[in-house]
Amino acid sequence: MKKFLLLVPVCAALTMSGCSNMTTTQQRELSGGAIGAAAGAGITAIAGGNPIWGAIGGAAAGVLGGYIYDKNQKSN
Repeated sequence: MKKFLLLVPVCAALTMSGCSNMTTTQQRELSGGAIGAAAGAGITAIAGGNPIWGAIGGAAAGVLGGYIYDKNQKSN
């Protein structure tokens, strides 16, 4: 259990540092995809379906949403 508690902040730090060289478009697409995957898996699991397919569909929708949001922000 102690190893797990040490592993969580280390993984979080590595994840955050990996995004530092990304453009804003890439960051928005990545965060949209992650949020969409989590939401899609959760909703599909609650509905009684296969969470994997929900995660795939949610991730695709999230990436598209992040891209559209980025283009909207850059045009304003």
